Amino acid sequence: MQLPKGKKVYFASDNHLGAPTQAESAPRERLFVQWLDEIKADVGVLFLLGDLFDFWFEYKTVVPKGFVRVLGKLAELADAGIAIHFFVGNHDMWMLDYLEKEIGLNVHHQTKEFTFNNKTFFIGHGDGLGPNDKGFKRMKKVFSSSFFQWCYRWLHPDIGVRLGQYLSLKNKLISGEEDALYLGDDEWLVKYTKRKQAEKERDFYVFGHRHIPLDIPIEPNARYINLGDWITHYTYSVFDGEQLKLNTWKPA
Repeated sequence: MQLPKGKKVYFASDNHLGAPTQAESAPRERLFVQWLDEIKADVGVLFLLGDLFDFWFEYKTVVPKGFVRVLGKLAELADAGIAIHFFVGNHDMWMLDYLEKEIGLNVHHQTKEFTFNNKTFFIGHGDGLGPNDKGFKRMKKVFSSSFFQWCYRWLHPDIGVRLGQYLSLKNKLISGEEDALYLGDDEWLVKYTKRKQAEKERDFYVFGHRHIPLDIPIEPNARYINLGDWITHYTYSVFDGEQLKLNTWKPA
């Protein structure tokens, strides 16, 4: 895809809205909406790389309440013709088709490659990739199974949502607290991107999940970007058609 003149590609991840409570995450939600409003003038494509919500589960007729401001702003961008790609994370892996139908998001459950201005991007949330993250890999097999989801839907939403929110905060394998430290040479997403680069050359690998802003060369012409989060870092990445930069947003 060739970006229209003056348009850019933006990337953000790991807002964890709703954590630790709706009231406490509300200021972060408003800041993120301000950022979305600010980039509206030049965003051509927007990528949200997962964990927008700290917990999300879609029943057939019920979704978690809240998040009206951010969902409304995303709907506004989608209605303006902006393509929005959402890669589900480990906290919102139970996202089905509600946001696709209601807002017009393109929801992805696996990593995917995109090309903009002849630059290739390999994109995903980042959970369960690479040689480590073994505890979550085992848990994800259970959580992503259709049988488990069918069983969970038998819980009344008042119980199911509260239980999911509790586990999301308390279980470190889900919450990502174990993933918040830079591992140096043992960074498993770096190892993963090097292996993928050996299979096929790409220009950029963009992930979330780690909650650490990272910009690491994989090869002279390839880089791994981790987007950090919108909890403590307020970082995002932007591609202007030639360069990909990792930035920190500060409201005016």
